[in-house]
Order: sequence, then structure tokens, then C-alpha cells
Amino acid sequence: MLNKILTGRTGYFLGFFKCFALVGLALWIQTQYGLDPCPLCISQRIVFMTLGVLFLVAALLPKYLKFQSLLQVLTALGGAGVALRHWWIQAHKDEMIADCGVGFDYMFENFPLEKALTLVFKGTGDCAAIDWTLLGLTIPQMSLIAFIGFGLYALYLVKLNTKK
Repeated sequence: MLNKILTGRTGYFLGFFKCFALVGLALWIQTQYGLDPCPLCISQRIVFMTLGVLFLVAALLPKYLKFQSLLQVLTALGGAGVALRHWWIQAHKDEMIADCGVGFDYMFENFPLEKALTLVFKGTGDCAAIDWTLLGLTIPQMSLIAFIGFGLYALYLVKLNTKK
């Protein structure tokens, strides 16, 4: 029954919806609890949105599903890498310098792209803070699980939709 639902465009539309629902959840948590996202949190949101757009493209243009699946898996792996880095920074917060660093907008407005990206992935004192958890999991841990899940989901969908 599940295979029947996910066959065709529906599975990809569902992937699109789930990616943007996670971004919406992050925005809700941010506003509900008065949290300011760190540069790595913002980066993870951007990857979720990119992944969602890739699922939408696959739903609307299903001609090259194998290539699109590759892009989806690579994007999910990239997001998992960002989440893993964020989790590592949180796990080693005692070793981190406790300054807040500069904001995400400031980095991209005042530094060349390469330098700004280096600063984003280096993380700041803000990135080490654990301000919210659910069932003992931090936001980067939940993001890591979601990115791995989306990568597996993309592989499942391409296998399901390219059977011949």
C-alpha cells in the first residue's frame, strides 16, 4: 500500500512538503522560544530548503530521476555533514571560545564568499549553545537523523519509480 502511494509524483511531493515542514518547525521553535539561530542552524535550513526544491523538481520533471536522486542524496549528505559538524561543536563546547562571533548576514555582506563560508563552518560560541532539546536530542542531532532519512528516502523513491 505504501509503495502504491509513493509511486509517481506523490512521493516526491511528499519529500518536498516534509523538507519545508521541518524548516517551518525550526521557525516555530525559534519564535516560540525566542531563540536566534546560529550560522550552522541557518545553513542546515538552507540545505533542507534546497533538498525540498530538488524533490519538487523531481515531482514536476520526472524524466531524469536517477540523476535527480543523486543530487538529492548528495545534498542530504552535505546537510548531514553540516549537522554532524554542529553536533561536534556542541559536544566540545568546553573547548570552544565563548564569544558569539559575528552574525550570518554580516559574514556574507563583509567578507568574500570563501572567507564567509569558512567562518560559517568554523562555528561560533553561539553554535555550541544547546538551547532546545526534544527527547534528549539537540536540533543538530535531529537534523542529522532527518538528513540521513531523506537520503534513504530519495534512494527508495528512485528504486520504486525506475523499476522496469
